[in-house]
Amino acid sequence: MLPDYPFATPPAAGETFEVSPGIHWLRMPLPFALNHINLWLLEDDAGWSIVDTGFALDTVKACWQQILARLPSTPLGGKIARIIVTHFHPDHLGLAAWLQEQTGAPVCMTLGEYLTAHAVWHEVGGHGNQPMLQQFRAHGLDADRCAALERRSGAYNRGVPSLPTHYQRLFGGDRIAIGGHRWQVRIGFGHSPEHAALYCAELGVLISGDMLLPKISTNVSVFAVTPLADSLGDYLESIDRYRELPPETLVLPSHGLPFHGIENRVDALHAHHQERLQVLEEHCNTPRSAAELLITLFPRDLDTHQTMFAMGEAIAHLNRLEHAGRLLRLQDDQGRVRFVRKAAAAAAT
Repeated sequence: MLPDYPFATPPAAGETFEVSPGIHWLRMPLPFALNHINLWLLEDDAGWSIVDTGFALDTVKACWQQILARLPSTPLGGKIARIIVTHFHPDHLGLAAWLQEQTGAPVCMTLGEYLTAHAVWHEVGGHGNQPMLQQFRAHGLDADRCAALERRSGAYNRGVPSLPTHYQRLFGGDRIAIGGHRWQVRIGFGHSPEHAALYCAELGVLISGDMLLPKISTNVSVFAVTPLADSLGDYLESIDRYRELPPETLVLPSHGLPFHGIENRVDALHAHHQERLQVLEEHCNTPRSAAELLITLFPRDLDTHQTMFAMGEAIAHLNRLEHAGRLLRLQDDQGRVRFVRKAAAAAAT
């Protein structure tokens, strides 16, 4: 089934739109080039379940206050039963603690996302701006762009000004009862440590978070704390598991429009990444760093925020090629990392 988009117009900020019985779509602003996030409200007799919370902006808080004040009544009124967070990124977790304070509802997350959020927020255990800068310098990023990234220090905490200090843990395979239906927790990797998507077979709906987006490709990065990780391999393996879902499944993504056509989208993402991998390999006949290859992967001007994601993604693609045996990693005495095609390296010896 080719992708199709049953809802052409998203709801305005502060408004809701019912996409399936008991499933309401919200859209909140983001302060980036990617200027929105989709959030979801699931109706139940025990109260509403919120799926993701938005970036910590006053405008987003105002939208939430507007929505909470006029939620359609359940038998328990406008009560919030739970706040489900798909992963730790600021546009998803940003207002979880605030909403928890406002509503008294528990926050539900996987262990990997909860602990990573705390590690990034406190910049411990290899997480934070300084380890990232050290990684990017090793991969060839120049002083000016590193300095610009250093000036962004604390960006995560601005998007997530406070964190939940207790939560209900989600496990892969959990089935959460909401609105007389069962929502299965489906774990994915590569975009974040333990991303939780939600699938309801009875309704034929997948809340995919950032794991499956309709038009843009999900950012897949390698982080300083796991420098040799095959994040792209993990991501592609994760989205392959969506092929088992029925083709008529309605996918509710975090960005873009709801769509049908899972298998076609998974195929397109595989093709996109395979093409990028081939191009990178062809550019590594001589040793090249991730920073030198940014223009190859992203042939456009990048702002500082985009540079951060682009470096992580370039390293992820180079690591994938290394794991596949197509590139060799070279590291000099100063820790500088470059990659070269195996065939080119063999011919030079």
